[in-house]
Amino acid sequence: MSGPRFGAIEAGGTKFVCAVGTSDGKLLEQVRIPTGAPADTIEQVVKFFRSQRQVLQAIGIASFGPVQLDRSSPHYGFITSTPKSGWQYFDLAGAVSKRLSVSVAFDTDVNAAAEAERRWGAARGNRTFLYITVGTGIGGAAMIDDSILRGLSHPEMGHLLVPHDPIRDPFPGVCPYHGDCLEGLACGPAIEARWQADPQTLPPDHPAWPLEADYLAKACVNWICTVLPEKIVFGGGVMRRELFRALRVRVRDLLNGYLEFPEFAGDLECYLVPAGLGQDAGVLGALLLAMRQAGME
Repeated sequence: MSGPRFGAIEAGGTKFVCAVGTSDGKLLEQVRIPTGAPADTIEQVVKFFRSQRQVLQAIGIASFGPVQLDRSSPHYGFITSTPKSGWQYFDLAGAVSKRLSVSVAFDTDVNAAAEAERRWGAARGNRTFLYITVGTGIGGAAMIDDSILRGLSHPEMGHLLVPHDPIRDPFPGVCPYHGDCLEGLACGPAIEARWQADPQTLPPDHPAWPLEADYLAKACVNWICTVLPEKIVFGGGVMRRELFRALRVRVRDLLNGYLEFPEFAGDLECYLVPAGLGQDAGVLGALLLAMRQAGME
């Protein structure tokens, strides 16, 4: 297969997904690397790309955060105040660029995934939508009139404060900064800590799912009333089929007929939707970052 090659890194708190792909969104080679200490993880990332023996036009990095996205900042490309041990204020973009001698583009994992979902996935044709991931953490990106919302930096939708009834749910939350913010109550590690079980092992009728749907639905109603997106796309390992069903019902109940748009009629199956690219949304978003960095997107 001919044509330019691009590198892509989805840097997650649990794993790094590294890939080489082409401008039509095809991933030619891919590897998953457990996220360990920064030096060890970067060493494995470098080893993968060097083993490909291909000239890369650029590498895109879609990273967990918080991160510094201001190109005028001396800390551009850094992971900043993350709770991930050892990664605080680590120069991720610089480490990759220096070791591989290649131009690097850098953004959040959710911003990149949103771009990929608009290009190839569930948000094709939508100018204003949200992409939310629910996994090791909770993050969100907002595409507003075809542009990613940035503000002072990237949004922190996972740290929204949602109503928490300590009688119904005495769990205090796992967020080291806010305790019972949305991420603290509803991310994968929160579910595991609350129920003492891996979320993937919980049966469909487990009480974890209506509680999870309630927290996510409250966040969705806040996002809907603030942004009024055309669609909300969900990714991440927590978003199971039974959770989508419960989430849609709860959002409809909380909206209570207030917003009279066709999108909110019926069962919301076309409004609250799974990522069309599945688990590849982040790494394909990183591929798009690399294409843009090379002037080929």
